[in-house]
Amino acid sequence: MQQPVAGDRSTAFPSLYPSQAGLAAHLYCTHRVIEDPEWSLATVPHLTELCLQHIVHNFEKNPILDRLLPEHQRKVLDRLSTGLPLAVTANLISDEDYWKRCCTERWQVCDISNYGDSWKRMFFERHLENILKCFIPNTTDPNQVLELIPLCKDYVRKLEVDQFLPPVQVDQKEERDDLSDTGSDFGFGEVSMHHYDLGVLITALPHLEELHLTYGVKDCGMNFEWNLFNFTHQDCCNLAVAVKMCHNLKVFKLTRSKVDDDKTRLLVRNLLDHPCLVELNLSHNLIRDKGAQAVGKLISRSRLETLDLCNNQICHLGAQALAQALAENSTLTSLNLRLNCVEDKGAEAIGRALLTNTTLKSVHLGSNNLSEPTAMLFSQVLAQNATLMSINFSCNHLGLDGGKQLLEGLADNKALTEFDLRLAEVGQETEYLIHQIVWANREAARLGSLQHPPAKPL
Repeated sequence: MQQPVAGDRSTAFPSLYPSQAGLAAHLYCTHRVIEDPEWSLATVPHLTELCLQHIVHNFEKNPILDRLLPEHQRKVLDRLSTGLPLAVTANLISDEDYWKRCCTERWQVCDISNYGDSWKRMFFERHLENILKCFIPNTTDPNQVLELIPLCKDYVRKLEVDQFLPPVQVDQKEERDDLSDTGSDFGFGEVSMHHYDLGVLITALPHLEELHLTYGVKDCGMNFEWNLFNFTHQDCCNLAVAVKMCHNLKVFKLTRSKVDDDKTRLLVRNLLDHPCLVELNLSHNLIRDKGAQAVGKLISRSRLETLDLCNNQICHLGAQALAQALAENSTLTSLNLRLNCVEDKGAEAIGRALLTNTTLKSVHLGSNNLSEPTAMLFSQVLAQNATLMSINFSCNHLGLDGGKQLLEGLADNKALTEFDLRLAEVGQETEYLIHQIVWANREAARLGSLQHPPAKPL
């Protein structure tokens, strides 16, 4: 065995310190591991996960969903962007959680109880409504609406559009000069202010059941002009034709749109004998007696159950026409004539109709300048009519004697559960006694409903 030579450190005992070369290499490797941005301790994802990531990232170009397993579909749907084009997602994705994300990310208030508890229906109805509210005739591309129709037609059942923008007006002086050469019978404002024609849209929505419209501009601020709130004759013609073709329409509301007698008659002409219409709301308009007479004809030739003509300009002649139709009608259950001017002549006519009518359950005659003669006749109604459940005479001048007449009529009445006599000048004591009778009727009706609950529909 070779003996180590004195002074020869290469064959001495192993050193307790690493060599400089080894230490340098160690430090170099450690430095590379820390600074490498792609280095990770995570394991390589499963191939399934990589495939799902690829599907999500390329969904717009190559939407794959139905061929996936249910658990894989769930993962894809949870990761999909809510900003994908509707042309891709509308008819492919039915998952409610996905459409819930689409709604909550876009709108702060989302109450699906108004949309049949369907998030998808809410999204498409509100999306379409927003497009219509912002549509500017002659400026906005009509394809924005037309291209959306095949995507949303199966989901839209109600439209609530509370704004219609008029066309952008160019130099009015030049416009007037151009119109003066055409010999048109219409004024400048009438020609220039037509709104979007709903005809093509409404007739293409086979499931549309409710239509709520207001022709006006919201939040116009300092740009306010009266012509921003014009519901033109041409608008009315277009809407009337569209509503007539909407055979499944059940609820039609056209409010705060300056609808006058001529426009009312035009609308009614196209609503006569409608197969499904059960509710009509023309409140807060400019309807007078001739318009009310047309609506009376509609009552006789429709299946209307609810009629709201609140805040118009209907006087006793219009009320008498409505009463005549009411006497012969067997479907109407609610009539609202609040804030008109039917006075005693009109209210008495309605009262006489209620002596024979057996379907009307609610009548609102508040703020109609009524007095004691109306109360006297309605005392007979209360004594004979066993169907009427709600009467509103608030803000009238029935007087003390009128209140006593109503109290006498209520003595044997068991049907009336609501009777509003606020500011009707009937006296506190009479109003209190009437309230006691009505409250007893309401309590009896409540107990009866508990003992005999209505049968649930099959």
